[in-house]
Amino acid sequence: MLDICVLVVGLGSMGKRRGRLIQKYDRAIKIIGIDQDGGRRREAEETLGIVTEDTIADAVEKHAPSCAFICTSPLSHAGIISECLDYSLNIFTELNLVPDGYGENIRKAEGKGLKIFMSSTLQYRKEIQFIKEEVKKVSGKVNYIYHVGQYLPDWHPWENYKDFFVGDARSNGCREILAVDLPWLVSVFGGIENIMVQKRKGTTLEIDYPDTYQILLRHGDGTLGVLAVDVVSRKAVRNLEIYGEDFYLEWDGSPDGLKIYDVEGKQTKPVRLYQQVEKDCGYLAAFIVENMYSSEIEAFFDYLYHDKKPLYCLGDDWGILKVIDQMEGMP
Repeated sequence: MLDICVLVVGLGSMGKRRGRLIQKYDRAIKIIGIDQDGGRRREAEETLGIVTEDTIADAVEKHAPSCAFICTSPLSHAGIISECLDYSLNIFTELNLVPDGYGENIRKAEGKGLKIFMSSTLQYRKEIQFIKEEVKKVSGKVNYIYHVGQYLPDWHPWENYKDFFVGDARSNGCREILAVDLPWLVSVFGGIENIMVQKRKGTTLEIDYPDTYQILLRHGDGTLGVLAVDVVSRKAVRNLEIYGEDFYLEWDGSPDGLKIYDVEGKQTKPVRLYQQVEKDCGYLAAFIVENMYSSEIEAFFDYLYHDKKPLYCLGDDWGILKVIDQMEGMP
């Protein structure tokens, strides 16, 4: 049991999720929620039973926390991370989507002997870990076709898409999908050596960025990938095929949707990885499961208190964001 105090900065959907899962991980951990919105603070107090404050400074003075989960909108992260580091807090940060302050915050953390844990949730999903191990066993080359999409107004059914970060061109919906999925693709297939991009805006969505990307990728191990990313698909989809001369795997993003083809037996076999699947009923997409968020929280505390190296770091994310910048900048 961890007799510590942690801050959860930002009490929107992700902040509440992190708070709930921290409690599930260890009820001994004291959670202080931070949000300037009084309504969000009251909701967190009622649903999570936690104490809240409206500023990080007040929380540090009153509660002496040891670390902070940064769960605000991505464009605000750099300044909040910097402030928390000034208070000598270790950091768990959700997706940043932009590299603002990366160099400064990395140097500050190193100078103060603090740790920054960078979220890369899909890498903690059991299906991704299975895929990585299976691809390692393949002797020849493989290729993949991967489509990830969901209609933007369905992302947060409880609010207008123009009122949260995906409405901003700097932290747009397609960019978020790329920031979620490219890290695990690079982990499995190696760094990206060549990129070709086609993109457009073809919907009536009130956004000022492309809503559809078709991307051709060549990875460091020779893998060729076709990556389709959009905020258009009326059905939420995460459809993956990985194939080669002696290998075929498919996954629809759901806990029961992972299948591998038995080449000798000429049949497709389901792969069962979960004894129990945790879901948040507030999200429409079937592929959003809570297990990976729980595993990521466990990995953060393992990094903090047992120095177990995480699967992803701020430096890795900086490299991924440069690749996304390249994709967005291509004509």
